[in-house]
Amino acid sequence: MLTELRISGLGVIDEAVADFAPGLSVLTGETGAGKTMVVTGLRLLAGGRADPGRVRRGADKAVVEGRFDLAAAATMDSEDRHQLDMLLEEADVELDEDGTVIAARRVGADGRSRARLGGRSVPAGTLARFCSPVLAVHGQNDQLRLLRPDRQREAVDSHGGEPARVALRAYHETFHRWREAERSLAERTGRARELAREADLLRHGLDEIDALDPRPGEEAELDAVIRRLTDSEELREVAGQAHETLTGEGETAEPVVNVLDQLRQRLAGAGDPALDPIATSIDQAVAALGDAATELGLYLAELPVDAADLDSALERRHDLRALTRKYGTDVDDVLEWAAKARVRLSEVDTSDSAVADLTATVARLAVELEERGAELTAIRRAAGEDLARRVTSELAELSMGGAGLVVRVAPAGEGLAAATESGLDDVELALDGPSGVVPLGRGASGGELSRVMLALEVVLAERSGGGTLVFDEVDAGVGGRAALSIGKRLARLARTHQVIAVTHLAQVAAYADTHLVIHKAADSTGGDGVVSGVRAVDDSDRVIELARMLAGMEDTDTGLAHAEELLGKAQSEKSQAQVDR
Repeated sequence: MLTELRISGLGVIDEAVADFAPGLSVLTGETGAGKTMVVTGLRLLAGGRADPGRVRRGADKAVVEGRFDLAAAATMDSEDRHQLDMLLEEADVELDEDGTVIAARRVGADGRSRARLGGRSVPAGTLARFCSPVLAVHGQNDQLRLLRPDRQREAVDSHGGEPARVALRAYHETFHRWREAERSLAERTGRARELAREADLLRHGLDEIDALDPRPGEEAELDAVIRRLTDSEELREVAGQAHETLTGEGETAEPVVNVLDQLRQRLAGAGDPALDPIATSIDQAVAALGDAATELGLYLAELPVDAADLDSALERRHDLRALTRKYGTDVDDVLEWAAKARVRLSEVDTSDSAVADLTATVARLAVELEERGAELTAIRRAAGEDLARRVTSELAELSMGGAGLVVRVAPAGEGLAAATESGLDDVELALDGPSGVVPLGRGASGGELSRVMLALEVVLAERSGGGTLVFDEVDAGVGGRAALSIGKRLARLARTHQVIAVTHLAQVAAYADTHLVIHKAADSTGGDGVVSGVRAVDDSDRVIELARMLAGMEDTDTGLAHAEELLGKAQSEKSQAQVDR
């Protein structure tokens, strides 16, 4: 949920702060006051294009900051919530103590753009991914996006709920396995001679490596062995002298260990307690030297004496280096090359048995894909029929009683030839009106598209919650009873979502839980000539604003009475609707 929006240097807005609450919030104001700039700011937060032309004249930058309370996101779709949590972890963003996070976008007059999330610099794309599940902005451009086939399919799949998600995921996984198997089969049959040569080279390399059977880190071990073998006489002399000194073997008159032990005994028997610690230290030294003597004996016993061992080690190192010249910088690289070569060899095997196995796999996956596709088609058709029925009912309440939504789910082509990762279907939304059933793009005006969008949101919201929906003049081109119906529908949508609507109709604004007015005044700083701010209105101030919106009658008793009656009726209907739930 969006709790606060700060804007500076954007269009006619010099500095403005708007506080939003749950439910329905409306933004109203005179033409040119800057209502559009609020929506523009929200679009920037959602990762929209940074247009330096929107920076206020005289300012070096425009800044938009939005504070989002993610506690409301607990009611969103579990998959969306998981993706949101993963994104925050990936961007190393921590929530504030109150569970909120600030998203910010800066646009310089020079065209440079910066994005921040939770105080950390992030790409604008990351900001878009963050806002995607928590903020949706709907305006004329978004209505045009509704005309795209992929958006229409997504709407139907969204209405299909969890069954549609499960079926789409299963189809998607099968599709990619089928495509990969097909690609591999085409490669093996179309490039058989070339792949056979590649396979021969891979086998030759693997045979060389397998014959030598290198071990990880073997080069370092061999280097150590070779150094010891090369210096074995000198090492034997040094270690032997040390061993003789400690043990008394050879010509040494008295072992050092014995001399020290006798000294310890004399100190211990001197009868002076002050000498006891020293005697103990010498005793410990005697034990340590005894251990050293034992280790030296073992070292001398294991020290190689056969020159053939040196020749064998040198030959082994030479063979390993021959491999590293061909397949890597060291033995570990050679082993990594071998692992990859084995995988690749399984992919380029063009033997009759391999091709037959792969052909069978492609056929099996094709059958599985058709089954998965049929399951998805059935779910889409059921979801489409239900969506059409519900949206048509909503359209009747929005003064489009002569029109209905039609959802067409038809095969995209013959068999699997037209299969895509989203299914085997073409999904199309059409409007059934006086001219018959025609696609939305050819059968709906801008105002009708706005109401279709609103009707879709109301119906789709029944399966989701927790997000913020922004509508920019969804009431364009309507009035009277249709305007009241739009207000009711926005209020209904606000039961499950936070809804922010920019409107010029009092009939819509009367249903709001929070009413914000964009007000303008003369600019005393020599800027654009107009400076705008945002203020919340309530009670009498709200009645005055509604009267202004009705007919510019905020200064007449008749206008104020009309506005007060409208507000009372709308709020009463909202309260009754809550009771009826």
